[in-house]
Amino acid sequence: MNIAFYGSSLLSSYWNGAATYYRGLLRELAAYGHATVFYEPDAFDRQRHRDIAPPDWCAVVVYEATEDGVRQVLSQAARADVVIKASGVGVFDDVLLTGILGHARSDALRIFWDVDAPATLATLVQDESHPLRAALPHLDLVLTYGGAEPVAAAYRTQGAARCVPIYNALDPMTHHPVPLDPRYRADLTFLGNRLPDREARVDALFLMAARLLPTQRFLLGGAGWNDKPVPPNVVKLGHVPTAAHNALNVSARAVLNISRDSMARTGFSPATRVFEAAGAGACLITDAWEGIELFLKPGEEVLVVHGAADLAELLGELTPERAAAIGAAALRRLRAEHSYKRRAAQLHALLLQAMARRRAVCAA
Repeated sequence: MNIAFYGSSLLSSYWNGAATYYRGLLRELAAYGHATVFYEPDAFDRQRHRDIAPPDWCAVVVYEATEDGVRQVLSQAARADVVIKASGVGVFDDVLLTGILGHARSDALRIFWDVDAPATLATLVQDESHPLRAALPHLDLVLTYGGAEPVAAAYRTQGAARCVPIYNALDPMTHHPVPLDPRYRADLTFLGNRLPDREARVDALFLMAARLLPTQRFLLGGAGWNDKPVPPNVVKLGHVPTAAHNALNVSARAVLNISRDSMARTGFSPATRVFEAAGAGACLITDAWEGIELFLKPGEEVLVVHGAADLAELLGELTPERAAAIGAAALRRLRAEHSYKRRAAQLHALLLQAMARRRAVCAA
Protein backbone atom coordinates (compact mmCIF):
# COMPACT_ATOMS: atom_id res chain seq x y z
CA MET A 1 0.00 0.00 0.00
CA ASN A 2 1.01 3.63 -0.49
CA ILE A 3 1.02 5.38 2.89
CA ALA A 4 0.97 9.14 3.52
CA PHE A 5 2.18 9.76 7.08
CA TYR A 6 1.88 13.24 8.61
CA GLY A 7 4.03 13.36 11.76
CA SER A 8 6.42 15.46 13.81
CA SER A 9 9.74 14.27 12.36
CA LEU A 10 11.38 11.12 11.12
CA LEU A 11 14.77 12.74 10.56
CA SER A 12 15.24 14.44 13.93
CA SER A 13 14.75 13.41 17.55
CA TYR A 14 15.21 17.01 18.74
CA TRP A 15 12.22 17.78 21.00
CA ASN A 16 10.70 14.70 19.36
CA GLY A 17 10.72 11.55 21.45
CA ALA A 18 8.64 9.65 18.89
CA ALA A 19 11.38 9.71 16.24
CA THR A 20 12.88 6.31 17.01
CA TYR A 21 9.39 4.82 17.27
CA TYR A 22 8.52 5.99 13.77
CA ARG A 23 11.86 4.84 12.40
CA GLY A 24 11.70 1.35 13.86
CA LEU A 25 8.16 0.71 12.69
CA LEU A 26 8.37 2.21 9.22
CA ARG A 27 11.66 0.50 8.42
CA GLU A 28 10.20 -2.90 9.27
CA LEU A 29 6.89 -2.10 7.58
CA ALA A 30 8.75 -1.47 4.32
CA ALA A 31 9.73 -5.15 4.30
CA TYR A 32 6.07 -5.97 3.60
CA GLY A 33 6.14 -3.88 0.43
CA HIS A 34 4.43 -0.79 1.82
CA ALA A 35 5.74 2.52 0.43
CA THR A 36 5.57 5.35 2.95
CA VAL A 37 5.99 9.09 2.44
CA PHE A 38 6.59 10.87 5.75
CA TYR A 39 5.57 14.55 5.76
CA GLU A 40 7.24 16.63 8.47
CA PRO A 41 7.26 20.41 9.02
CA ASP A 42 10.37 22.53 9.15
CA ALA A 43 9.70 23.58 12.75
CA PHE A 44 11.26 23.78 16.23
CA ASP A 45 14.78 23.81 14.79
CA ARG A 46 14.55 20.06 14.15
CA GLN A 47 16.03 20.17 10.67
CA ARG A 48 19.22 21.70 12.13
CA HIS A 49 19.44 18.74 14.54
CA ARG A 50 18.91 15.80 12.23
CA ASP A 51 19.92 12.39 13.56
CA ILE A 52 19.67 10.54 10.28
CA ALA A 53 19.80 11.27 6.58
CA PRO A 54 16.66 10.56 4.52
CA PRO A 55 16.48 6.75 4.49
CA ASP A 56 15.96 4.45 1.53
CA TRP A 57 13.02 2.66 3.23
CA CYS A 58 10.83 5.76 3.52
CA ALA A 59 10.52 8.93 1.46
CA VAL A 60 10.58 12.15 3.51
CA VAL A 61 9.05 15.46 2.50
CA VAL A 62 9.97 18.46 4.65
CA TYR A 63 7.46 21.27 4.19
CA GLU A 64 7.33 24.88 5.33
CA ALA A 65 5.41 25.35 8.56
CA THR A 66 2.96 27.73 6.90
CA GLU A 67 -0.64 27.49 5.76
CA ASP A 68 0.53 27.23 2.16
CA GLY A 69 3.05 24.54 3.06
CA VAL A 70 0.39 22.50 4.83
CA ARG A 71 -2.04 22.85 1.91
CA GLN A 72 0.58 21.59 -0.52
CA VAL A 73 1.35 18.42 1.42
CA LEU A 74 -2.29 17.70 2.24
CA SER A 75 -3.05 17.67 -1.47
CA GLN A 76 -0.76 14.63 -1.72
CA ALA A 77 -3.08 12.61 0.54
CA ALA A 78 -5.30 11.81 -2.46
CA ARG A 79 -2.52 9.62 -3.89
CA ALA A 80 -2.35 7.34 -0.84
CA ASP A 81 -4.13 4.11 0.05
CA VAL A 82 -3.55 4.85 3.74
CA VAL A 83 -3.50 8.34 5.23
CA ILE A 84 -2.12 8.73 8.76
CA LYS A 85 -2.12 11.80 10.98
CA ALA A 86 0.04 11.44 14.10
CA SER A 87 -0.51 13.45 17.25
CA GLY A 88 1.97 16.07 18.36
CA VAL A 89 3.16 17.41 15.01
CA GLY A 90 3.38 20.72 16.84
CA VAL A 91 2.14 23.03 14.08
CA PHE A 92 -1.23 23.01 12.30
CA ASP A 93 -2.29 19.81 14.06
CA ASP A 94 -6.00 20.55 13.74
CA VAL A 95 -5.66 21.60 10.10
CA LEU A 96 -3.80 18.39 9.29
CA LEU A 97 -6.40 16.27 11.02
CA THR A 98 -9.38 17.76 9.21
CA GLY A 99 -7.29 17.92 6.03
CA ILE A 100 -6.64 14.20 5.81
CA LEU A 101 -10.36 13.54 6.11
CA GLY A 102 -11.09 16.01 3.33
CA HIS A 103 -8.33 14.95 0.94
CA ALA A 104 -8.20 11.16 1.36
CA ARG A 105 -9.95 9.09 -1.29
CA SER A 106 -13.18 7.36 -0.32
CA ASP A 107 -11.47 3.97 -0.63
CA ALA A 108 -8.43 5.00 1.47
CA LEU A 109 -7.87 4.20 5.13
CA ARG A 110 -7.95 7.17 7.50
CA ILE A 111 -5.93 6.67 10.66
CA PHE A 112 -5.12 8.82 13.69
CA TRP A 113 -1.94 7.68 15.43
CA ASP A 114 -1.69 8.95 18.99
CA VAL A 115 1.79 8.90 20.51
CA ASP A 116 0.56 10.57 23.70
CA ALA A 117 -2.85 8.98 24.19
CA PRO A 118 -3.39 9.53 27.94
CA ALA A 119 -2.77 13.27 27.55
CA THR A 120 -4.89 13.48 24.41
CA LEU A 121 -7.82 11.74 26.09
CA ALA A 122 -7.60 14.07 29.06
CA THR A 123 -7.87 17.00 26.65
CA LEU A 124 -10.89 15.48 24.93
CA VAL A 125 -12.68 15.12 28.25
CA GLN A 126 -12.03 18.79 29.05
CA ASP A 127 -12.77 20.20 25.58
CA GLU A 128 -16.02 19.09 23.96
CA SER A 129 -15.28 21.21 20.88
CA HIS A 130 -11.90 19.60 20.17
CA PRO A 131 -11.57 18.78 16.42
CA LEU A 132 -10.55 15.22 17.19
CA ARG A 133 -13.97 14.57 18.74
CA ALA A 134 -15.67 15.38 15.45
CA ALA A 135 -13.09 13.41 13.44
CA LEU A 136 -13.19 10.13 15.38
CA PRO A 137 -16.40 8.71 13.84
CA HIS A 138 -14.92 9.24 10.36
CA LEU A 139 -11.65 7.42 11.06
CA ASP A 140 -11.13 3.76 10.22
CA LEU A 141 -8.65 3.22 13.01
CA VAL A 142 -6.98 4.88 15.97
CA LEU A 143 -3.51 3.59 16.83
CA THR A 144 -1.68 4.41 20.05
CA TYR A 145 1.78 3.60 21.29
CA GLY A 146 0.55 2.41 24.65
CA GLY A 147 -2.29 2.34 27.12
CA ALA A 148 -3.75 -1.14 26.57
CA GLU A 149 -7.50 -1.63 27.10
CA PRO A 150 -7.99 1.47 29.33
CA VAL A 151 -6.92 3.72 26.45
CA ALA A 152 -8.70 1.66 23.78
CA ALA A 153 -11.95 1.71 25.77
CA ALA A 154 -11.66 5.45 26.37
CA TYR A 155 -11.22 6.09 22.65
CA ARG A 156 -14.25 3.95 21.83
CA THR A 157 -16.25 5.96 24.35
CA GLN A 158 -15.20 9.13 22.53
CA GLY A 159 -16.47 7.75 19.22
CA ALA A 160 -13.62 5.74 17.68
CA ALA A 161 -14.71 2.66 15.76
CA ARG A 162 -11.53 0.80 16.68
CA CYS A 163 -8.45 1.58 18.75
CA VAL A 164 -5.39 -0.66 18.90
CA PRO A 165 -2.11 -0.07 20.79
CA ILE A 166 1.10 -0.57 18.80
CA TYR A 167 3.69 -0.51 21.56
CA ASN A 168 7.19 0.87 21.50
CA ALA A 169 9.85 -1.76 20.91
CA LEU A 170 13.51 -2.41 20.31
CA ASP A 171 15.15 -1.49 17.03
CA PRO A 172 18.36 -3.58 17.26
CA MET A 173 19.84 -1.80 14.25
CA THR A 174 19.81 1.46 16.22
CA HIS A 175 20.01 0.49 19.89
CA HIS A 176 22.47 -2.23 20.84
CA PRO A 177 25.48 -2.81 23.13
CA VAL A 178 28.63 -0.80 22.40
CA PRO A 179 31.90 -0.22 24.29
CA LEU A 180 31.80 2.08 27.32
CA ASP A 181 32.51 5.77 26.78
CA PRO A 182 34.36 7.51 29.65
CA ARG A 183 32.51 10.75 28.93
CA TYR A 184 29.26 9.14 29.99
CA ARG A 185 30.41 7.24 33.07
CA ALA A 186 27.85 7.68 35.84
CA ASP A 187 26.11 5.90 38.67
CA LEU A 188 22.73 6.90 37.26
CA THR A 189 21.68 8.50 33.98
CA PHE A 190 18.33 9.97 33.02
CA LEU A 191 17.51 11.03 29.46
CA GLY A 192 14.31 12.91 28.71
CA ASN A 193 13.23 16.34 27.50
CA ARG A 194 12.02 18.88 30.04
CA LEU A 195 8.23 18.79 29.82
CA PRO A 196 5.63 20.24 32.21
CA ASP A 197 4.11 16.87 33.07
CA ARG A 198 7.51 15.26 33.66
CA GLU A 199 9.56 17.91 35.46
CA ALA A 200 8.00 17.49 38.91
CA ARG A 201 8.57 13.74 38.72
CA VAL A 202 12.21 14.32 37.76
CA ASP A 203 12.56 16.64 40.75
CA ALA A 204 11.01 14.16 43.15
CA LEU A 205 12.86 11.08 41.95
CA PHE A 206 16.07 11.74 40.02
CA LEU A 207 17.22 15.03 41.54
CA MET A 208 16.15 14.09 45.07
CA ALA A 209 18.10 10.83 44.81
CA ALA A 210 21.13 12.84 43.69
CA ARG A 211 20.84 14.95 46.85
CA LEU A 212 20.61 11.80 48.97
CA LEU A 213 23.76 10.38 47.32
CA PRO A 214 26.13 13.38 47.05
CA THR A 215 29.21 11.23 46.33
CA GLN A 216 27.65 9.53 43.32
CA ARG A 217 27.64 10.89 39.77
CA PHE A 218 24.35 11.59 37.94
CA LEU A 219 23.90 12.55 34.28
CA LEU A 220 20.85 14.49 33.07
CA GLY A 221 20.30 14.43 29.31
CA GLY A 222 17.60 15.97 27.15
CA ALA A 223 16.56 19.33 25.80
CA GLY A 224 15.35 22.16 28.00
CA TRP A 225 17.27 21.54 31.23
CA ASN A 226 20.00 24.15 30.67
CA ASP A 227 18.64 26.62 33.26
CA LYS A 228 17.36 24.00 35.70
CA PRO A 229 18.98 24.21 39.18
CA VAL A 230 20.51 20.84 40.02
CA PRO A 231 22.75 19.43 42.79
CA PRO A 232 26.51 19.68 42.18
CA ASN A 233 26.83 15.95 41.47
CA VAL A 234 24.44 16.20 38.50
CA VAL A 235 25.95 16.90 35.07
CA LYS A 236 23.63 18.36 32.43
CA LEU A 237 24.29 17.08 28.92
CA GLY A 238 21.66 18.88 26.85
CA HIS A 239 20.16 17.19 23.81
CA VAL A 240 21.72 13.77 23.18
CA PRO A 241 21.42 12.66 19.52
CA THR A 242 20.28 9.14 18.77
CA ALA A 243 23.76 8.11 17.62
CA ALA A 244 25.08 8.71 21.16
CA HIS A 245 22.29 6.86 23.00
CA ASN A 246 24.04 3.51 23.12
CA ALA A 247 27.25 4.87 24.62
CA LEU A 248 25.27 6.97 27.07
CA ASN A 249 23.22 4.00 28.23
CA VAL A 250 25.93 1.38 28.55
CA SER A 251 28.41 3.69 30.31
CA ALA A 252 26.22 4.20 33.39
CA ARG A 253 25.83 1.71 36.22
CA ALA A 254 22.08 2.15 35.75
CA VAL A 255 19.68 4.14 33.56
CA LEU A 256 16.47 5.63 34.96
CA ASN A 257 13.10 5.82 33.22
CA ILE A 258 10.62 8.39 34.52
CA SER A 259 7.11 8.28 33.08
CA ARG A 260 5.13 11.39 32.30
CA ASP A 261 2.20 12.01 34.67
CA SER A 262 -0.56 10.85 32.34
CA MET A 263 1.27 7.73 31.24
CA ALA A 264 2.09 6.72 34.80
CA ARG A 265 -1.57 7.08 35.80
CA THR A 266 -2.81 5.08 32.81
CA GLY A 267 -0.15 2.38 32.90
CA PHE A 268 0.75 0.02 30.06
CA SER A 269 2.66 2.87 28.42
CA PRO A 270 6.39 2.09 28.26
CA ALA A 271 8.41 5.03 26.98
CA THR A 272 10.81 4.65 24.07
CA ARG A 273 13.66 5.05 26.59
CA VAL A 274 12.71 1.73 28.20
CA PHE A 275 13.50 -0.18 25.03
CA GLU A 276 16.43 2.01 24.00
CA ALA A 277 18.27 1.62 27.31
CA ALA A 278 17.53 -2.06 27.83
CA GLY A 279 18.25 -2.69 24.15
CA ALA A 280 21.78 -1.43 24.70
CA GLY A 281 22.18 -3.88 27.59
CA ALA A 282 21.91 -1.21 30.29
CA CYS A 283 20.52 -1.91 33.73
CA LEU A 284 17.16 -0.17 33.65
CA ILE A 285 15.46 1.31 36.70
CA THR A 286 11.92 2.62 36.28
CA ASP A 287 9.34 4.37 38.36
CA ALA A 288 6.36 2.15 39.14
CA TRP A 289 3.53 1.84 36.61
CA GLU A 290 0.93 -0.82 35.96
CA GLY A 291 1.81 -3.29 33.22
CA ILE A 292 5.61 -3.22 33.38
CA GLU A 293 5.68 -7.01 33.73
CA LEU A 294 4.22 -7.36 30.21
CA PHE A 295 7.51 -6.04 28.89
CA LEU A 296 10.20 -6.76 31.50
CA LYS A 297 10.16 -8.85 34.69
CA PRO A 298 10.70 -6.72 37.83
CA GLY A 299 13.68 -7.80 39.90
CA GLU A 300 15.26 -9.80 37.07
CA GLU A 301 15.03 -7.73 33.88
CA VAL A 302 14.21 -4.31 35.34
CA LEU A 303 14.29 -2.66 38.76
CA VAL A 304 11.20 -0.78 39.93
CA VAL A 305 11.31 2.03 42.52
CA HIS A 306 8.56 3.92 44.33
CA GLY A 307 10.38 7.07 45.38
CA ALA A 308 13.72 8.82 45.85
CA ALA A 309 14.56 7.05 49.13
CA ASP A 310 13.84 3.71 47.44
CA LEU A 311 16.03 4.69 44.49
CA ALA A 312 18.89 5.87 46.71
CA GLU A 313 18.81 2.64 48.70
CA LEU A 314 18.81 0.56 45.54
CA LEU A 315 21.78 2.45 44.08
CA GLY A 316 23.66 2.02 47.33
CA GLU A 317 23.32 -1.75 47.01
CA LEU A 318 23.52 -2.22 43.24
CA THR A 319 26.78 -3.91 42.29
CA PRO A 320 28.22 -3.71 38.77
CA GLU A 321 27.78 -7.49 38.51
CA ARG A 322 24.06 -7.40 39.31
CA ALA A 323 23.55 -4.41 37.04
CA ALA A 324 25.21 -6.27 34.16
CA ALA A 325 23.08 -9.37 34.77
CA ILE A 326 19.85 -7.35 34.74
CA GLY A 327 20.87 -5.56 31.55
CA ALA A 328 21.73 -8.82 29.82
CA ALA A 329 18.44 -10.43 30.84
CA ALA A 330 16.45 -7.44 29.61
CA LEU A 331 18.26 -7.46 26.28
CA ARG A 332 17.44 -11.14 25.75
CA ARG A 333 13.76 -10.54 26.54
CA LEU A 334 13.42 -7.56 24.22
CA ARG A 335 15.16 -9.26 21.31
CA ALA A 336 12.92 -12.31 21.68
CA GLU A 337 9.54 -10.66 22.31
CA HIS A 338 9.58 -6.90 21.79
CA SER A 339 11.20 -6.01 18.49
CA TYR A 340 9.86 -3.63 15.87
CA LYS A 341 9.80 -6.57 13.49
CA ARG A 342 7.03 -8.07 15.65
CA ARG A 343 5.23 -4.71 15.93
CA ALA A 344 5.36 -4.23 12.16
CA ALA A 345 3.85 -7.69 11.64
CA GLN A 346 0.97 -6.67 13.89
CA LEU A 347 0.56 -3.37 12.04
CA HIS A 348 0.67 -5.03 8.63
CA ALA A 349 -2.12 -7.42 9.63
CA LEU A 350 -4.19 -4.54 11.00
CA LEU A 351 -3.83 -2.57 7.78
CA LEU A 352 -4.92 -5.54 5.68
CA GLN A 353 -7.97 -6.14 7.88
CA ALA A 354 -8.95 -2.48 7.92
CA MET A 355 -8.50 -2.19 4.16
CA ALA A 356 -10.71 -5.22 3.59
CA ARG A 357 -13.44 -3.59 5.67
CA ARG A 358 -13.03 -0.25 3.86
CA ARG A 359 -13.31 -1.93 0.43
CA ALA A 360 -16.39 -3.84 1.54
CA VAL A 361 -18.02 -0.57 2.58
CA CYS A 362 -17.12 1.10 -0.72
CA ALA A 363 -18.46 -1.85 -2.70
CA ALA A 364 -21.79 -1.94 -0.84
